Amino acid sequence: MKTHDEMLHEWRQDPAFVREYDSLTQEFALFDELLRARKEARLTQAEVAEIMATQPSVVARLEAGGGRLKHSPSLATLQKYAEAVGCRLEIKMVRVPPHRAAATDVQPQV
Repeated sequence: MKTHDEMLHEWRQDPAFVREYDSLTQEFALFDELLRARKEARLTQAEVAEIMATQPSVVARLEAGGGRLKHSPSLATLQKYAEAVGCRLEIKMVRVPPHRAAATDVQPQV
């Protein structure tokens, strides 16, 4: 049986897999941040749910990204979660360099 790392290495040979996997980087970062904040607050999912006045399953789905029924959490939900774990929600826009491939997609007119 292959390990997770071995399977990931094999799958990363497929460009389609790499595109999809890399497109989820920001989502994974959000879920990691939610878990980190809750653990630093030394709270369980049930305790966070109680503070948020919701069900523990809602907190579990939020931290796991929604599972099969994937959805994007609202800003209000993220704000309530942040407050429940003793944090302040900050959202920022980060400028990235223009995509070089887009510039090369345009063929010069002859």
